[in-house]
Amino acid sequence: MSGLVNVLVIVAVAALVIVRLFRTRRFDADRRWWLVPAVLTVVALREPALLDPDHHGASAALLTAELLIGLGTGAGWGWTTRIWAGQDGTVWTRSSTASAAVWIGGIALRIGLAALGSSLGIRQGSAAVLLTLALTLLTRSAVMALRARSLTVPAAGASPAYGDGKARTAWKERV
Repeated sequence: MSGLVNVLVIVAVAALVIVRLFRTRRFDADRRWWLVPAVLTVVALREPALLDPDHHGASAALLTAELLIGLGTGAGWGWTTRIWAGQDGTVWTRSSTASAAVWIGGIALRIGLAALGSSLGIRQGSAAVLLTLALTLLTRSAVMALRARSLTVPAAGASPAYGDGKARTAWKERV
């Protein structure tokens, strides 16, 4: 039953992340952005066979590669997400198409590692996927929090943020 629960958690978190990927959302750098990754890590670490007992070294190498992919995916996702401050100082974010490309690339690399592990006869459980997802979300949130703290509130009458979908009027300087 533990494997089924892990699969359901992975599917639920992935669906939530994908659905929220292109929505404009408020981002609060002070909230507990580390909580969901911490819960995913606890769920993953309670799995007794994180590493394949028959292939300890190769299994550890695959897990390390997966975690590095998760770290890179999270950092890439965080840096390719649009971020801006509203007039009231509220920070807003929205993922870009580059963010989706980072996600797709990370998933493709993860599938490639799973295929490599399978061809070598290494048993991989869902705990590795949970840890990778936790690290991806944690890294993305940390990058976003870092970026959000460096934003300044726009002056009154300033142009809206790039990509917010509002039409802009041309401004002509007087001669």
